[in-house]
Amino acid sequence: MKIGVLSDTHDSLPAQVLEAMREADEIWHLGDVTRPFILSSLQDLGIPLQVVAGNCDHNVEWPETLRLERMGIRFYLIHIPLYRAPEGVDVLLHGHTHMPRDEMIEGCRFMNPGAVAGSYKGSPHGFAMMTLSETGSIGWERLEL
Repeated sequence: MKIGVLSDTHDSLPAQVLEAMREADEIWHLGDVTRPFILSSLQDLGIPLQVVAGNCDHNVEWPETLRLERMGIRFYLIHIPLYRAPEGVDVLLHGHTHMPRDEMIEGCRFMNPGAVAGSYKGSPHGFAMMTLSETGSIGWERLEL
């Protein structure tokens, strides 16, 4: 299973990101869409889309967090990262910092694809493709723009 993971689009969805998302089985947006129209192109792909609200979003339809389970792996999606993962979570995916991240903290993998728009401290713009296997392994490839 392949999941396209992006965050902090801030009203920008480059063609390279949209093209890469065509290969995904699902798309997860980790907040700061800013204006909902940016999701139209992703929705037009016909691929299941999950979105959490970021601190720059004003869409009350999007939840602040999502708990998802795929291939037996328990995910927690949130925009602003927590210091500790909630109980029963294997992977915490977040945005907000605009900095890519992939690290283990107290048995939970914390991952951030970085920002599609608005780099921070020289971090290049980008997104990620996450691959889940039936054995429970997670592949994480960050793609720079």
